Amino acid sequence: MADVAYYTKEGLEKLKEELQYLKTTGRQIISAAIAEARDKGDLSENAEYDAAKDAQGHHEAKISKLEDAMSNARLLDDSKIDLSKVLALSVVKIKNLKNGATMTYQLVSETEADLKSGKISTLSPIAKGLLGKKVGDKTEIVVPAGKIEFEILEISR
Repeated sequence: MADVAYYTKEGLEKLKEELQYLKTTGRQIISAAIAEARDKGDLSENAEYDAAKDAQGHHEAKISKLEDAMSNARLLDDSKIDLSKVLALSVVKIKNLKNGATMTYQLVSETEADLKSGKISTLSPIAKGLLGKKVGDKTEIVVPAGKIEFEILEISR
């Protein structure tokens, strides 16, 4: 069984919409591509047909993955998040103690992660190093670039 993933209301809606799109419009597009390739003649030597069937397999695998994610999705009410420590959906302001840079991240599920909008996965090294910590705590986190020491400045939602 897969791990439970916690989602914001917006993140869960986005997941549902993507799954609905793949099951309806996405399947219709794949079906049309298969039908078009089939109409071109001998299937044993039809590379277009093979490619369309391969695309169908990838498409169905993606649907299966999203259905699995939905079955393990839990909606978190961000108004009930404990602000005394870092948890999933917390917005955390941290300071890099080496260079003094401050960053703000929201810890979200893997499928909601988007670094450009400041959302990092709870499975990322930084998020794992922050989970359970409190304001004022210092933590050393191993990232691909090496070890970085951070101080937690603020926790909000």
